[in-house]
Amino acid sequence: MAAPATARPSLILPRASSHSHSQPSAGGLTSDRVTASNRRRGDFVFVVNPSGANGRTGKQWKQLLPHLRTRLADQCNICECITSGPSHAIDVTREAIKDGADAVIAVGGDGTLHEVVNGFFWKGSPVRALDRGPDHSTALGVSRLIPLGTGSDFARTFGWTNDPRDAIDRIVRGVKSKLDIGAMEGPNREPHFFVNVADIHLSAKAGYFASMYKRFGNLCYVFGALRAFWGHNNRDMRIKVNGGEWRTVHKVTALCIGNAKYFGGGMKITPTADPFSGNLEVVILQDFKWYDFLLKLHRLYGGTHLSVNGVSSIRVQSIEVAEVTDSGEIFVQSDGEHFGFLPTKFSVLPGAVDFFC
Repeated sequence: MAAPATARPSLILPRASSHSHSQPSAGGLTSDRVTASNRRRGDFVFVVNPSGANGRTGKQWKQLLPHLRTRLADQCNICECITSGPSHAIDVTREAIKDGADAVIAVGGDGTLHEVVNGFFWKGSPVRALDRGPDHSTALGVSRLIPLGTGSDFARTFGWTNDPRDAIDRIVRGVKSKLDIGAMEGPNREPHFFVNVADIHLSAKAGYFASMYKRFGNLCYVFGALRAFWGHNNRDMRIKVNGGEWRTVHKVTALCIGNAKYFGGGMKITPTADPFSGNLEVVILQDFKWYDFLLKLHRLYGGTHLSVNGVSSIRVQSIEVAEVTDSGEIFVQSDGEHFGFLPTKFSVLPGAVDFFC
């Protein structure tokens, strides 16, 4: 995971009253905070990716902001951060947490959420507020603005509607649960985190190529899959579950590790995953040919594929995956973002983050 970039002045904290004064926060970001009473109201930081869904997220956010202020302004200080590029959401999330924010809400698709979740951690450990005491925690929220964007798979697990006002209602209600987070470790890599699904080999390679075609909406997954199938070969892999013995799994087409249920634009790949269970669901597809995907695609999207020949599922707290013969070319991704290549260890952090649900 990349180290924090130089702080950019994109975090805008509203003037709560005529008695507010400007005060520098960690990393040079500024805030218009506040009296003690306003501090107790809490700061809710909305991290907005304006380029999401080919720019539609930024436009919809501007339309939503007046409604947001109407619903929340009396309960908290609304803080807006417009990201300016890759990894910026990671940086500002860390700064917001260190500065004592009560919530960070990802506004955009799964890519924005992925960065915000990684901002909750630094060098494998949770980020903590600098001056709020050991019992303070920052909650995670999700506002799904664009129903037709290229990434809303995490929201599908909860059956949320496409109306971002429903997301605001969840935040207003303030009901929170402890959300599991997935962790990943690879050679010469700092720990990385995922909230939705991590995957290996064909699907990860398809996701890597799909990222090049996001301007085409959900068709990017089709284009990515076509490119991934070109020259694809199933591979023998070794896995170690929950620190046990290594065993070989033959002719692996794809191996998916689910904290939640969906990936790839609505494919219910890990259908029994539950992000509040303290476990990850691992689904392994073996010896699939290109025509198997065509014939069984409806079952993969519907989540009824676990009974299909060549598909297996296990629940784990951790799994290590490596090649039998190391080639260094088996793709690994998490939440649709390229991570690297095998070998990789995946594990679950039960109840790691407070989550508006």
